[in-house]
Amino acid sequence: MSIEKITQAKAEITATSAYKLIMEFFDVGSFAEIGAYAKSGDSYAEAVAGYGTVNGLPCYAFCQNIDIANGAMSKAQAAKLKKVYDLALKNGAPIVAFYDSLGGKLKEGNELLTAYGNLLNSASTLSGVVPQLSVVLSDCIGTAAVTAASADFVILVKDAKLAMSPYDEGCLCSVAELAEDKDAAIEAAKELLTYIPLNNLTTAPYAEEIPANADGKCTVCRTVDEGSFIKLYEHLGDAKVGFARIQGEPVGIVRTKGETIGKPDGKKIAKLVKFCDAFSMPVLTFIDSDGFDCLGAAKAVTSAYAEATTAKISVITGKAVGPVFIAMAGSGAMTDLTIALPEAVVSPLNEMAAAYMMIPEKMNVPVKDQEKTAKDFAKANLSAFKAAEDGIIECVAEEYELRSLLVQMLTMLESKRVNTLPKKHSTIG
Repeated sequence: MSIEKITQAKAEITATSAYKLIMEFFDVGSFAEIGAYAKSGDSYAEAVAGYGTVNGLPCYAFCQNIDIANGAMSKAQAAKLKKVYDLALKNGAPIVAFYDSLGGKLKEGNELLTAYGNLLNSASTLSGVVPQLSVVLSDCIGTAAVTAASADFVILVKDAKLAMSPYDEGCLCSVAELAEDKDAAIEAAKELLTYIPLNNLTTAPYAEEIPANADGKCTVCRTVDEGSFIKLYEHLGDAKVGFARIQGEPVGIVRTKGETIGKPDGKKIAKLVKFCDAFSMPVLTFIDSDGFDCLGAAKAVTSAYAEATTAKISVITGKAVGPVFIAMAGSGAMTDLTIALPEAVVSPLNEMAAAYMMIPEKMNVPVKDQEKTAKDFAKANLSAFKAAEDGIIECVAEEYELRSLLVQMLTMLESKRVNTLPKKHSTIG
């Protein structure tokens, strides 16, 4: 290729929307392109790919190029993207995939099937080794949707669809964040990268410590660095999950809100715990729940916590009843340390049921007085102090003490090591 043709080709590629997006995503001047002149038939491969830094952190990325053959997947594009996956694996850096395509080049027939298969295999190989983010900018349908949903976290532009069929309404259960537009999606991906490790052998990047907000709306906000709690899967269920920082150290956060834990809650809690475990990020669980409302949620949460060997600290802020305590704070969860606020309740049953079971004679009062009787019983017999006396929690602390306690505990657990039985993977989940 002559200098003139190279110059012309470079001008054509850099003028596309995908190239402009990639340049917006990476730090200024850091982007190095891979396979810039790779051809797909008579045109260039339908994606821009390469590496650089994002907020100073190394990262690999690709963006399907809607301006070239509608970004359609082809064997040439797949080969280019596979190179990015291979380099991310070898060098231990996250990969961010921007999906903006109208499908695949069906005229390539079975070669297209092989191309998709190679990409899915690469994504599976990287799973748990380096973090993977998918950013879906336009409708992502069929096999492409499977590939996109295979990432650790999916960011979806609100007008886009992630579905197996054009006639399907789409599924949001795999989506971690909904973004208003392309620019918001890019910023969400950049922010998320600052909370997670580069790979499974490194720690998450530290940030400057910011004091907690003493006037925050919840215990989590009053404990973690102010403004650091980024919530994921907000459109699903009632529980809150995401990442935050304590004295600059990123941690995974799970917070239940007093209601029972439903199936959507169970799925997103399990998803976050498994990610944190794969990349050795501590998990802080703030518990206030009467129980699970379905077996599926109970199974997902129980298996995720039981299998996780990363540092796990649970804080009981309200009620921890029956299976919830067992799954998220007790010996079944294999938590390292459990703290309870003084007003917390730890019980095998909810307050009313426990009172009827354990002091039926005292519940023989007018209905209007039963709730008070049950609460008085719980205060005396199901309290945090009683749980500490029985040795099922380690500490009772006031809320203002939580931050310093958690910092001490996290420091102590930095060197945690757990030997597990040799096996390929768990079959529960």
